[in-house]
Amino acid sequence: MWLFIISDSLTFSALLMAYTYLRLATPEWPKPFHFSPSIIFSTFMTFCLLSSSLTMVMAVHAMHHGNRKGTVRWIFATIFFGSAFVGLHMTEWLNLIRNEHMTPFSNEWGEPLFGATFFGITGLHMTHVAIGVLYLTFIMIAVGRGKLKYEDVEVAGLYWHFVDLVWMFVFPLVYLMSVRMS
Repeated sequence: MWLFIISDSLTFSALLMAYTYLRLATPEWPKPFHFSPSIIFSTFMTFCLLSSSLTMVMAVHAMHHGNRKGTVRWIFATIFFGSAFVGLHMTEWLNLIRNEHMTPFSNEWGEPLFGATFFGITGLHMTHVAIGVLYLTFIMIAVGRGKLKYEDVEVAGLYWHFVDLVWMFVFPLVYLMSVRMS
């Protein structure tokens, strides 16, 4: 898991550095997000992920103390918050596509690379969250059946915290730095 996290960290680092370079090198880089509702909505998405990180900590803690039933409940809560994040993210994407006419290839604000980088970075992250939700579902079922040990839940927690940590870089760089002040 550590090798995967390190390699994925390099991938996200490269994407975020490329995004930052494009943003700084392009004088007309769009700032499409209004504080309300875009930033408020993405802040709520962030709250869901941070909550899921807390519930994952509680799941690992419960498993460490041999409380399988508690572990299953906390992993279920983590799955709930992760699924909420994916659902909210998909809602945001549909709103941007339908109402703002933003796609990976064009947008009304001029610079077509904005859509490509936005959908690329947030889509890769959302894919990681969705895979994490599926992974945690399998972990939860196996823990409930008594088939996994503490270390297995801890490894799942490492992945989940990594996904949350990546969002802590995506959110300010992609969202907060793209707020339209008007």
